[in-house]
Amino acid sequence: MTDNPADLTASRSEQRSGRILVAAIVALVVATIGYFALGMPGMDHSAGSSMDGMSMTDTQRESTDMNRATSQLVDSARFEGAASAEGTVMINVHIPYDGEIDGTDLFMAFDDIDPELLPTDQGTQLAVYCRSGDMSATAVESLTRLGYTNIVELDGGMNAWTESGRRLSGQP
Repeated sequence: MTDNPADLTASRSEQRSGRILVAAIVALVVATIGYFALGMPGMDHSAGSSMDGMSMTDTQRESTDMNRATSQLVDSARFEGAASAEGTVMINVHIPYDGEIDGTDLFMAFDDIDPELLPTDQGTQLAVYCRSGDMSATAVESLTRLGYTNIVELDGGMNAWTESGRRLSGQP
């Protein structure tokens, strides 16, 4: 240890500077972690937040964020309209077989979606249903992961279909 007062002052100053530097680094690390943990606030995280320079509406952005594709959960009347549209492929994903809606094109287990049976055009409208809606929700997730972008799902499944006064065919 030195008895020179100038050396003591310099040593204390260096220690203080070192502590300030360490505190600044810690604060920077904490702020960076917080920024990423909160999803980088202030940035638009929606997939495709603009389409060819056109802004999306809040509803479109919310729908896009939910599934990263166009999928709609619809009531029986809207499902019937969508399913009867030209080019729509209607898929029953309920297992075991428990009946069907007239006009059903494909039968696939909700947990075993076979891409070989699906349309090659991933923009084709798919109308998906099961008995209650649980299996179709899983199937819609799989179809979305496969890249399908135009999916209509029957809210409440065949149960809701029959409750609305519509009939099923092929019931066991």
